[in-house]
Amino acid sequence: MLNIRTYPLGYIQTNCYVVSNASKQCLIFDPGGEGDKLIHELNRLNLKPIAILLTHAHFDHIGAVDHVRDVYNIPVYIHSAEKKWLMDPTKNGSGKYAEIPSISCKEADIILSNESELVVGDFSLQVFHTPGHSPGSITYYFSEDAFAIVGDTLFQNSIGRTDLLGGNNGELLKSIHTKLLTLPGATVLYPGHGPATTPEDEMETNPFLNGFSL
Repeated sequence: MLNIRTYPLGYIQTNCYVVSNASKQCLIFDPGGEGDKLIHELNRLNLKPIAILLTHAHFDHIGAVDHVRDVYNIPVYIHSAEKKWLMDPTKNGSGKYAEIPSISCKEADIILSNESELVVGDFSLQVFHTPGHSPGSITYYFSEDAFAIVGDTLFQNSIGRTDLLGGNNGELLKSIHTKLLTLPGATVLYPGHGPATTPEDEMETNPFLNGFSL
């Protein structure tokens, strides 16, 4: 059974997730900032990071990518639609805000382009392309443990914004309805901000999902 820990990090407290197994290997999802804080916690828990997986490349999800990658010498995964966003503050959004330093990371090591099973070390998960919030948004689904890391596609009683570069409201709603809400109803959905939810709860209470048809 996997363990998932949540760490709100960075300028707007983006949820970074650390998924670990019994042998203390772990995957890091969206290290958005405060790299030293995250590294201290990983070392305190004696975890062994083996990869960084990004749900998308907005600045608040990538702020500590290079720091964590360099400390542990581990690969970074991203969708092909956003492989250049890591290096470009105008695309990742950090260049829009004077109060935030421009973020320019090194290239990702692994480029994802297909929806498929992904094996990283001892972990097996499924990759869903869920565009709308951004062109390369990804959901990572751990079917055996009944949870998914969904980035900024879906939140508790809300959905991701679509007014940023490459955002598309129709695509976002299609991704939610065809990829996330078709998961088993009790699947725990871990978003980029705020508390976890489930497909069942969102179908019942999310006001942004009413009236959508494919």
